Order: sequence, then structure tokens, then C-alpha cells
Amino acid sequence: MTRITIPIGPQHPALKEPLSFLLTVEGERIVESALRIGYVHRGLERICQGRNYVQNVHVVERICGICSHVHTTTYCQGVEALLGLQVPPRALYLRTLLCELERIHSHLLWLGVLAENVGFTTIFMYAWRDREIVLDIMEELSGGRVAHAVNVIGGVRIDLDREHVHSILARLDELEQQIETLLGVIQHERTFQARTRGVGHLSAEQVRRYCVVGPTARASGVDVDVRRDAPYAAYDQLDFQVITAEEGDVWARTMVRMQETIESLHLCRQLLIGLPDGPTTVRARRRVPPGEVVSRGEAPRGELVYYIRSDGSDRPARVKIRTPTLPALSTLPDQLRDVNTADVPTVLAGVDLCIACADR
Repeated sequence: MTRITIPIGPQHPALKEPLSFLLTVEGERIVESALRIGYVHRGLERICQGRNYVQNVHVVERICGICSHVHTTTYCQGVEALLGLQVPPRALYLRTLLCELERIHSHLLWLGVLAENVGFTTIFMYAWRDREIVLDIMEELSGGRVAHAVNVIGGVRIDLDREHVHSILARLDELEQQIETLLGVIQHERTFQARTRGVGHLSAEQVRRYCVVGPTARASGVDVDVRRDAPYAAYDQLDFQVITAEEGDVWARTMVRMQETIESLHLCRQLLIGLPDGPTTVRARRRVPPGEVVSRGEAPRGELVYYIRSDGSDRPARVKIRTPTLPALSTLPDQLRDVNTADVPTVLAGVDLCIACADR
């Protein structure tokens, strides 16, 4: 059969960010694929070396527009470790609250994108409607729907009163009811299952070989989660379950993310009800003692790693960031092999790529 090469990207309706593919097909079946990134590279790691530690909080927040808060959380806790700071418990609870709200936001956004790519516009509309509840809460907390600027070195710049806590809890109850309804629709919709079951399969062995993390790894039966395995912020004070599945396809990733969303709602309630009294920040020195540190956090897409090296000045000598999208990108040739061309958008959406994170 004749082989044809089809270019996809860097601008394409199925891609929410610039990414380039060359797909080699025989008929409707993909036999080979090649990937190219680098279209939105901004050199943010190098920029961090030219700015002081305080300014870099705002730089790293712009690495990703969806998971901006977890970047500043991971960065700040690394700098605080170098400074030897003890962050107040109330600040750690508020940091964790924003992390979990951000996870809910990211998973609902992902579900909407996936549903639109498979032609399920109803789920897209419902998911993005419900996502507005989370965005409104985050905007009330921080003043920003996407970039929150909540974290500072030594704590957070926001606080909550009792009335605001009750207001958020009421809206979280409303959101949980809507997500439960959404999950029921997905589980009983045969068309959605037909478009996602067996598509974009990754085995547990492939996940380990490519060092894939986050919901994509957990959907293939690899039980990893930094929140439980290396607790940070207030996670060691919380009770939660790490959601896993065994199928390793887009359907399993959907179920893992939706159940994680419900689990995150439970975490938010624990954080709001158990919010300790006290200050929300401590004073931090501008100059950081010489040393190096590795800081880890669980972003919505998986483990996020920051390496920070200090030479004793007010600017870092090196900042190196490892985002969860990079290993996920490397699995795409395997996921696309022997897939029907109509399922390419499903595979791409199912991985939950963030090209801005990967390119930086």
C-alpha cells in the first residue's frame, strides 16, 4: 500500500499550542510519526539567572498558564529550604488550597478539550461551565483567574475570613454535584467510550521507560504521587486517596482525572475546615546562602522538579526545571503507531500536553 506523509501543525485546530507532527500513513493507519517542538521557547531558565529570587517568583508563574501556582509553590519551597525558613502552617494550608483548586481547574479544562476533539460538544460545554466556579473562587482569593501571584518567599500574600470559608464550601458542594452528574454522563455514553477505549495505550513498562508521571502514569497502573510519596506544603496533614487505573488508554486517563477532581474537592474541604490560625508569612533575607536544592511538587499533569543553585548573592546561579510534559511528549510516537488517523486528536488531547511548559 502507498505511504503518504501528512504534516500536522505547528498551527492546527486539534492543537491548543504550537506543535509539529509528520505522520506517515498507509490508508487510514498511522505507521510512523515524527515530532518537533521549540516553537514557543522563551528561555525562562536563563531569564531566572538574570533576576533576583523575588522577581523570579513572577517569572516561573508564567511558565504555564494552567498550573501557574504549583510552579511558584515548588520554586518558593526550594528557596525557603536554602534560606532555612519555617513557613507558617496557615500559609502552607492556603498554598495547598490553591494547588488543589488549580488541579480541579486543569482537569475540567482537559476534559473539555478532549470532549471537543472527539466530537462530544455537550460535555465540552458542561465541563467548561463548571470550571467557571473554580475560576471565580480563585479570582476571589487572589484577584487573578490564571496568574494568581499568591506565593511569596516565606509564605503567601492572601488570607481568608470565616465568612469567605463558608462561601467557598457552599460552592464546592455545588461543584461536586455537577461533576458527579458529568461523570455519570461519561460513564454511560457509548460513543465517548468507543472513541477512547483502547486508544493511545501505554503499558506500565512504557510509562517507567519514558519516566511518565501524573495521571497518565496512574492510568497505566503506576502508583506514583508526590503529594503522598514526598509530602510538601500541608499534604502530610491531609487524608486522601491516590487514584489509579489499569487500562492505560484515554478512557482510563479520563476516569483517573475525573475521580481525582472529586478527591481534590474533598482535600479543599479539609483545608478550609482545618485552616490553622496564625500569620501567613515570615520575613526572608534577600541574599540566599550558597548551596543547592531540589524541590518537588505534584502539578496537575504530574511531578514537577526544580533544581536551584545559589552562589550567595541575591540571584540564583542556576535554575533548572523538569516539567511533566517532556516525558509525555516522548511517548507520542508509540501512542500514535497503528492508530487510525481519526483518533489522532483523541491521542493528543488524552496526553494533556502543555507545550509552554515543555519549551519554557
